[in-house]
This record gives sequence, structure tokens and C-alpha cells, in this order.
Amino acid sequence: MNRREVLVRAGATALTLGLSNFPLGAPAASSKKKRVLMYTRSQGFQHSVVTRPRKSEPSSLAERIAIDLGKKHGFEVTCEKDGRVFLSREFPSFDGFLFMTQGDIGAERGQDGTPPVPPEGKKALLQAVASGKGFAGTHCASDTYHSPGARNQDQPRDQVDPYIAMLGGEFIIHRAQQKSWMRVVDPSFPGIKGQKDFQLFEEWYALKNFAPDLHVILAQDPQGMQGEMYQRASFPATWARQHHKGRVFFTSMGHREDVWQNPIFQDLLVGGLAWVLGQVDADITPNIHKVTPQASHLPGSKPR
Repeated sequence: MNRREVLVRAGATALTLGLSNFPLGAPAASSKKKRVLMYTRSQGFQHSVVTRPRKSEPSSLAERIAIDLGKKHGFEVTCEKDGRVFLSREFPSFDGFLFMTQGDIGAERGQDGTPPVPPEGKKALLQAVASGKGFAGTHCASDTYHSPGARNQDQPRDQVDPYIAMLGGEFIIHRAQQKSWMRVVDPSFPGIKGQKDFQLFEEWYALKNFAPDLHVILAQDPQGMQGEMYQRASFPATWARQHHKGRVFFTSMGHREDVWQNPIFQDLLVGGLAWVLGQVDADITPNIHKVTPQASHLPGSKPR
């Protein structure tokens, strides 16, 4: 792979994360910048926030925001849509990964016109996270590598796709964009300290196949929402979990441009990235069964 043509790097800065932003701990002392690979290949539908006007430039809105956040908070972001990056020589140098992907990113044809992730690339990613690399996903990262079986039902844990098992939850469907409440379950998590419940206009995902060890940070309150798949009890919308030696963070937010520009979303994303990179610590004791006990009760299906 031609490194100059394929990989575009963001410049690093001398800024580090401050205790005022992340009160659960100071960043680890290190002279080396943490490196994040932001991967945004789309197979069936490409969100406007990750659409590049020109394929050769990391000029999508989400990529620019991630790069700028990295510059402000002491980590370096590399943006990529070419699936061969997971088998490249540079891949082991990344400390963490940020996914805003969609569909079967291993499929040959995609919306980006870029090479897919080879099966060995998917395996390399999962091994990297299990071995201690950090992983953060936004929105359609949960609409990636679906599990086999009925879309509106939970699958047995041994039948959940390995990527979904790592992420901790899976997209089912969404309906019309609308306002919904995010209930703050853990106001001490990095990037959201002190945040109260908030309402946001967004494309909200109905989710399933939740890992039993999720630490829920934000819960979706579907009361009053329009759409059959929202007729259910509260369920996790933003969470953290430990995947073997690696740290995993996910938020279902991130469809709309104004959401990516929202300070609440940006602070939460930076907090999640800081945590998965090991720059701050947090208590991620599993709480899914306590705070969202009926999360797996899906409309039209029997809970497992």
C-alpha cells in the first residue's frame, strides 16, 4: 500500500489532557503521542458526516473534527477508508481505533470505492483490541459486521459476530429522526462529568445483543418515541467495557452534522477516546442489569 497516497496523518501538538476535563485521573506520563486510526469505510450507506468531497483527502466533517480534537487533547489521528490498512506495516503502531463504519466492510463493493477489509484484517483488528489496544465506535459502528439470524431478535452469545461481541451491542433498525432523551447513568465517566439528562434531535438506533458486562454511561429513554422498535424499556446507548486486555467505548450518537458539532458529543467522544487509550481511568463495573434491566426485551420477540 502506498503510504503517501493512502494514509493521511494529522499533526500532533504538545497539549495534554487536563484534570479539569477528566477528573478521574491524570494522563499517563509519556513522551510519545498516542496514535488513533479513524476508519470510516461504508458498504451499503455512507453517512454525510464521513463523506469526503475528494477521495484523496480526509475532508469529511467527522474526520476534521476528530483530527482537531486530537490536536487539542494530545493524541494523533490518522484517517483511512482503505481496508488494507489493517494488514499494513503501520497498523501495529496505532494505540487505538475510532470506527464510524457501516455494513459489511469486508465486502468488495462499497460506497467509498476503496478496498475492503480482508478477513485477515478483521482478525488482526480483533486481536489488537483483545491484546490491549483501545477501540471507540460511534453510531453506525454498531451497524457493522452483523450477526447471523433474525434482525429483530437477540442471538445466543456464541452466535454473535466476533466484532459485535467486542463492541458490546448491535444495530437493529432506526426510524425517522426525532427528539429523544439521553439519561445520564454515569455522570463521572471522563468527558461527561456533571452532565445532566439531555434531549437531542438525532437518528436514534434500536440496539440488541448487548454484552452482559456493559458499563452503561447513557441510556436511551424511548418513552414517547415514534416507531415500533422504540416501544420498549430503556436500553444502553453509550457504554464502556473491557474486552480481554483492551478497552472499548461506544456511543449510538453521531448521525447528524450538528451532533458531531455539539459540545456534549465532542466532550463525550474525547472522554471515551482518552479512556480507551489509557490516558485516564474510570470505574466500568458492569451495571447493565441494574440500570437497564429490560434492555433485551425486544418488541415482537421473546427475551432470552
